[in-house]
Amino acid sequence: MPSIDELRKIAEIEFADIVKDSLIVDHKLRIFLVKHGFIDVSLSQKLPDKFGFHWEVTDTDGTIFRYDNFPDKNWSNVSSYPYHFHNGSQMNVEASPFPLAILEGFRAFLEFVRVKMRLADQPV
Repeated sequence: MPSIDELRKIAEIEFADIVKDSLIVDHKLRIFLVKHGFIDVSLSQKLPDKFGFHWEVTDTDGTIFRYDNFPDKNWSNVSSYPYHFHNGSQMNVEASPFPLAILEGFRAFLEFVRVKMRLADQPV
C-alpha cells in the first residue's frame, strides 16, 4: 500500500493546477483545493489496502464525492463492492468508475475533481 506521503506528493506535483496546499494530520491527508473545497484522504491503519478519497464541495449545499473500498454492507448490492462511489451525496452510491488499485484510483479521482472544477467554472 502506498504511504500517505506518496499520495500527498502526487497531489501536489501532478495536480498542482488544482491543489493549493495539503496537510497530514493523524494518518490522514487533507488536500486544500484552489477553489471548490477540499479532499480528505484516508488509508486504513487497521484494514489492509482500505482507503477513502472524499471531496467536500464547500461552495454548494453539501455536495460530496467519495470513492472508497471500506466494506459497508449498505452498498453490497453495488457490482464493484466493496469498491463504490458516492456521486454527489452520501446516499447516491454506484459502482466504482475508477481503477481499483490505490495509486491509479487516486490519480483518476483527482482527474475527476479537475474536470468537475473546470466544468463548474465555465460560463453558463
